[in-house]
Parts: sequence; structure tokens; C-alpha cells
Amino acid sequence: MEKILVIGYGNVDREDDGVGWHVLQKLAAHFDTPVAMLDGGTFEQTHHPQLVFVLQLTPEMAESLAEYERICFVDAHTGAFEEEVRVAPVRPGYQTSPFTHHLTPESCLHLAQTLYGHAPQGLIVSVRGYQFGYRAELSAQTAPLVKIAAGQIIDWISKLK
Repeated sequence: MEKILVIGYGNVDREDDGVGWHVLQKLAAHFDTPVAMLDGGTFEQTHHPQLVFVLQLTPEMAESLAEYERICFVDAHTGAFEEEVRVAPVRPGYQTSPFTHHLTPESCLHLAQTLYGHAPQGLIVSVRGYQFGYRAELSAQTAPLVKIAAGQIIDWISKLK
């Protein structure tokens, strides 16, 4: 069985920025698998698929990412894409960022490839966020998109079996 990771990231206390957490909760219910909430660093696969939530992607994760065959990144977007739920492949590639604390999925895969000799096949599921205030709930516009995003990921995983 392939080693699959679904990693959601964002801030659950900033409304729609935490949509990755909510998508992971739907996946956890579907696969009867817990969500590991981490503060970065390395981690090991203990379930199939492995579900992990972090505040942000970090360079230290490259070692763990290199251990997987496939990774799905789940995050919010602020309208940068037409689709409310955008599903797209992610390829390794270094990307600069104006923020020193910001690491993209492409850069994560690039680090895994460069440092550990393997970049998993990547996918990103980006969910439209509308409100980013200081609440732990999703906005009325984003909440129904969680089921759609989770369904896309379930379909992706089922096609891999």
C-alpha cells in the first residue's frame, strides 16, 4: 500500500484560514483515522492515510515528506483562483517568498528532493476563504466547501488503491 499523507495547514483561530483543519476532520471521519496536530518538525506515518495539521509548512518537514509516495496539501486561498475548490498537481520547485516564515508546497517538495533524494507526487487542494477574522468557525461561504474538498481528496485516494 502506498504511503499517503494529507497535510492541512493554516490557523484554526482565523476563521477560513483554518479550513485545512476542517477538511482533515471530514477525512478522519471517513477513513476512521485520527488527525495529528503538530507544531512542525518531523513525523512518522502511523495510519493510512496519514492526516496531519500544522500551522505552517517548515523546512524541517522535508525529511518526513520524502518518506511518502504521495502528498496532498490542503490550504485556503483568498480568491487567487477562479475555482472555489481548486485541485492541482504540485511539482518540486524553489519559490521565493516575501515572507521569511512562508514555505510553499513546491518548495517543500524541492527540499525533500534535494536533501533526501525523493519528492513525492504532490497535489494541492485549495479552498476559497472569505473571512479571516479572529474566530474558530468557518464563514458561511467557506463551510459548505469543506465537504466538496474532502470528497475530491477521497476520490484521489481511492483512485490510488
